[in-house]
Amino acid sequence: MKKTFTTIALAAFVATGMVSCKDSTKEAETTEAQEVAAASEIAENYSVDTDNSRILWEGNKPTGSHKGHIKLSKGEVMVKDNAIEAGKFEIDMNTITDEDLEGEQKENLEAHLKGTVEGKEGDFFNVTKYPKANFELTGMTQKENKTIVQGNLTIKDVTHNIEFPAEMTSMENKVILKSEPFAIDRTKWNVNYGSKSVFDNLGDKFIDDEIIITVDLVATKS
Repeated sequence: MKKTFTTIALAAFVATGMVSCKDSTKEAETTEAQEVAAASEIAENYSVDTDNSRILWEGNKPTGSHKGHIKLSKGEVMVKDNAIEAGKFEIDMNTITDEDLEGEQKENLEAHLKGTVEGKEGDFFNVTKYPKANFELTGMTQKENKTIVQGNLTIKDVTHNIEFPAEMTSMENKVILKSEPFAIDRTKWNVNYGSKSVFDNLGDKFIDDEIIITVDLVATKS
């Protein structure tokens, strides 16, 4: 019998692809890194199905937007009595993929985001130096009838704690986790290219500081 209950999810980049959703998406509350949650000895391990899990992202600027996805390289959640006690995830930054362009434009944008273009390595994520991002669960709380996930998100060796709403569906030997769309301020992780809050005199050639994230995660009992 299928059971549905709210709980955890991961982070790091996103999206819906609609301006109306962008306008209504809340920024994740961001604070200093917190102590990581620990699981009890009898909690069961669920491993992330990397073929069926991904993080959706969206970036916006005055002249339009781009959206795509990033894959997870590994991860796990620890479950006891149909509740998540702990979890951690590794994000493969080399898999940054754009979904709204084709051909050379697609390749150029992905290379710029990854930092594989000579002289532009540090503009965005510099995957050669920082090939992985990470998320570790620090806790969950109830707020306005929703489960709020808290966890440490590390990008480019910078770690902040973020919180956002998510839901989980539990089936036999499987859990499916999905966050609501939420935004993070990329400049807090030193992703500063095209930011009005960092650089002056950009005119309308700026890129929004907020990256919208939605997490789709599937994990199976180990």
